[in-house]
Amino acid sequence: MKYFYVSFIIAVAGLVAAYFLGGFAAVYLTAILAVLEVSLSFDNAVVNAKILKTMDEVWQKRFLTWGIIIAVFGMRLVFPVIIVAVAAGLSLQDTIHIALFDPEKYHQILLSAEKLIYAFGGAFLWMVFSDFLFEEKEVRWIKPFERTAEKFGRVNNISLIVAMIIGIIVTYDAKSYEVAIAYFLGLLSYSILKGVNEAFSAEGVKSGLMGLLYLEVLDASFSFDGVIGAFAITPNIWLIMIGLGVGAMFVRSLTIWMVEKGVLDEYKYLEHGAHYAIGVLAVIMLLKIFFHVGELITGTLGLGLLIAAFIHSKIEKTTK
Repeated sequence: MKYFYVSFIIAVAGLVAAYFLGGFAAVYLTAILAVLEVSLSFDNAVVNAKILKTMDEVWQKRFLTWGIIIAVFGMRLVFPVIIVAVAAGLSLQDTIHIALFDPEKYHQILLSAEKLIYAFGGAFLWMVFSDFLFEEKEVRWIKPFERTAEKFGRVNNISLIVAMIIGIIVTYDAKSYEVAIAYFLGLLSYSILKGVNEAFSAEGVKSGLMGLLYLEVLDASFSFDGVIGAFAITPNIWLIMIGLGVGAMFVRSLTIWMVEKGVLDEYKYLEHGAHYAIGVLAVIMLLKIFFHVGELITGTLGLGLLIAAFIHSKIEKTTK
């Protein structure tokens, strides 16, 4: 429980703040938003744990301190404001004013930019999934499928090749150069962060800063669905920030708990389940460019894959 003390304190503080903003109704909505965030980002916590265990303790602590500030205020408040400002051609000052005093208009502008958001996030998350899928593994979960994928993985840059083909299909069907730019910016962001991190690692110096940046962009890609879906629950920007922020804090605590308790080593298929959930989320985000897919479906599929991986790991562990 010690890993979650700070999260519970922040949750209580957030719910108290929500009460002063709108009474018990606001508290209820904030709690729903927090649960939404955790359900959509649980697989994010698993992948974060895999990356975080390669970083030293100093950067792990910075992930929980600096990272949560960036996650709550940066990715769940400032980043959507920047997207709305760019999409509507408004100044940041005007956009903030709209967010605070005309949340319905803010939501509509955000919705007008959602295709670009989904293109960027879908591309980035697809690269996270496909790099895992095509790499050679010591542990395989869905063995025939993963063995076949590993054979394709012998082709140089196979992840990028597949992502480019998907990008061409998506942008052709979307008939939008803005979607194309957003999609390929997602690929570029992933490639730059991965490339720089590998360059530092190759020199024997693990770049904590680049690892942190990678985790934050990954978090941003996961947060898109939560931010947009949150407006279906409440138009109040403050409740959205508090609710998603509380959820993000619990995701951070889950990550640290998994690292320190060696959860990924104990439940060997959990990492596989998380990456398959990311693959499903990437596909859903790209499909959302063309039609609506509910957050309930997204969260249920991701959580279902994680539960299946956990149960399978548990069964194998007890039968050995």
